[in-house]
Amino acid sequence: MARVGGRNLGVSWVAGVICAGVIGALLWFSLPMLPVLAEFAGETLRTVLP
Repeated sequence: MARVGGRNLGVSWVAGVICAGVIGALLWFSLPMLPVLAEFAGETLRTVLP
């Protein structure tokens, strides 16, 4: 994306780092939900499969 006309390599690099940081933060905040999702999936499978 940095090689497209009118794009600055430094600005695109900084924007990429910021985007990666936002995605990392969202993943970090979603970690406490993993046990709840695992329990929900287990209960669903136990209900659907005899």
